[in-house]
Amino acid sequence: MHPFSKIEFEKINVLKNVSCDIHQGEWVGVIGKNGCGKSTLLKIIAGVYTQDSGEVSVHGKLVPFLELGVGFNPELTARENICLNGVILGMRRAKVVSRIPAIANYAGITKFLDQRLKNFSSGMQVRLAFAVAMQVTGDVYLLDEILAVGDAEFQAKSALEFERLKSRGVTAIFVSHSTDSILKHCDRVLWIENGLLRMFGPANEVIAAFVANGY
Repeated sequence: MHPFSKIEFEKINVLKNVSCDIHQGEWVGVIGKNGCGKSTLLKIIAGVYTQDSGEVSVHGKLVPFLELGVGFNPELTARENICLNGVILGMRRAKVVSRIPAIANYAGITKFLDQRLKNFSSGMQVRLAFAVAMQVTGDVYLLDEILAVGDAEFQAKSALEFERLKSRGVTAIFVSHSTDSILKHCDRVLWIENGLLRMFGPANEVIAAFVANGY
């Protein structure tokens, strides 16, 4: 390809006319088949992607849990990565440093704080990323398949953190393939199908319709 040749792009409409209002303190689940636009919706809300029409309005500090561990450097130690990732997430370095023991204990990597991250298993890295991200205090949380990664113990800890967040009255948008998790944590559910809003309402009603359609 010539370096100055024209590059052609294919436009793909992932989401079409998806609209909803989410109230303060409400937990809204997002369900649908793979590729329907769930993660795209969260990335638009987070500002990672820019929509070509409509608008997104977020009131309060947004904390996106979209790709845990983004920004981690495998050549740095766990301790160094905690500091780096904490600052990337908007925390003051002094606060991050003061929280290192608690973060390491929560992630179960206290004995490995000064080992390079490249020696960690993927599970250890996910636990560490989650533990760091949970130090950020926000008003609106975007949770993308958080309970789909890690072992059973990690998932149980994640669920407990969700309950703690709910007790604080934060707002959350929770993407998951687990209808049980959606029913447990969410007040209302948004069902996306082929990029379109298929249904939005009380969690039990939407999940019942979703299951009745063979999903």
